[in-house]
Amino acid sequence: MKTKLKFFDFTLLITPLLLAAFGVVMIYSASMVIAVIDEKEPTHYLFKQMQWFTLGFMLFIFCSFFNYRFYQKLMKLIIMGLVIMLVLVLFIGVELNGARSWLYIGPFSLQPAEFVKLGLIMYLASIYSKKQTYINDFTKAVLPPLIMTGGLLGLVVMQPDIGTAAIIFLIACSVIFSSGIKFRHLFSLVAVGIGIIGLAATKMLNAERLSRFTGAYQPFSAPESDGYQLIQSYIAIGTGGLMGNGLGQGVQKLGYLTEAYTDFIMAVVAEELGFIGVMVVIGLLATIVLRGIYISRLCQDSFGSLLALGISSMVGIQTFINLGAITGLLPITGVPLPFISYGGSSLLVLMISMGILNNIAYHTKKQGQVVSANNPSSNVEYKDLNQGRTWQR
Repeated sequence: MKTKLKFFDFTLLITPLLLAAFGVVMIYSASMVIAVIDEKEPTHYLFKQMQWFTLGFMLFIFCSFFNYRFYQKLMKLIIMGLVIMLVLVLFIGVELNGARSWLYIGPFSLQPAEFVKLGLIMYLASIYSKKQTYINDFTKAVLPPLIMTGGLLGLVVMQPDIGTAAIIFLIACSVIFSSGIKFRHLFSLVAVGIGIIGLAATKMLNAERLSRFTGAYQPFSAPESDGYQLIQSYIAIGTGGLMGNGLGQGVQKLGYLTEAYTDFIMAVVAEELGFIGVMVVIGLLATIVLRGIYISRLCQDSFGSLLALGISSMVGIQTFINLGAITGLLPITGVPLPFISYGGSSLLVLMISMGILNNIAYHTKKQGQVVSANNPSSNVEYKDLNQGRTWQR
């Protein structure tokens, strides 16, 4: 066991767990009053998130030891499972906030679109890693996987969940771009994708969805309706100052900031822990993203490299969109802050993703050390993922 542990990236082992544990604390702080107002126990949302955290932790450990290359053999089952879930949610899913996005399995609820993020990363990484020898051939290499990608995106848009569909599209673009396709091919794909999503959004546009744009860019023109949530977010962020008002001492969560424990939880962090608390959270999230990119660059296996890059992109893109929404830079789309916001499906996907990323780091470091031992005269350097040391092969 000690021999195996030395190959793990302890930064990626500890950082996600710190963020998820901090998220549990902040969810309790942000939700206890709302829970009482809704005639529930003050610890209602706390205990539910702790259940998901416990399950996520077990999956995190399992995936950290499970060889990531085996996912390529399971790809057909993974894609089939995603398609089945997305189809089922259209017929028997539960509608919340204007979108039929949830499946109830006994006492648990799952959001299939969250699992599409990771499943699509696996699929694209697997397919494009096998097409590296002819990756510049648009018809043979680039186009076929896009049909499946478009199908999954279409099913998500039909819920309709435009925000999640946009995130999945951006994640897919990051993996496709990293696969080595020509820039003009990527530019064409992005243009077509934006056009399709924009057209779908226009077709499904209603007063509620339009209010998200007016609320984001003209909040003070309708302070009691469309702009209300963002204005309350501004107040929470502004009153926090440098050090914050103290954990649990926030005011905006007391019925002013709607569902503060979900996608606007960073506003609560800002109010209670101040600018310093916000920067610590952003710093930990940035550590995961940058570490993932670093592992992607070191990994000698194209599938592992693309998979690590896709997971890093997922965390980075979702963080950017969430922070953009609470600060008025982007429309409010209900995107959760990774690891921190309340939500079982999001946390499960993130913990599984971190386990996979740890396993990629494990095999990358192990491979580098084996190569170093077998080729002591080589001058190619590998970096120790844990301590920054270098060795030669």
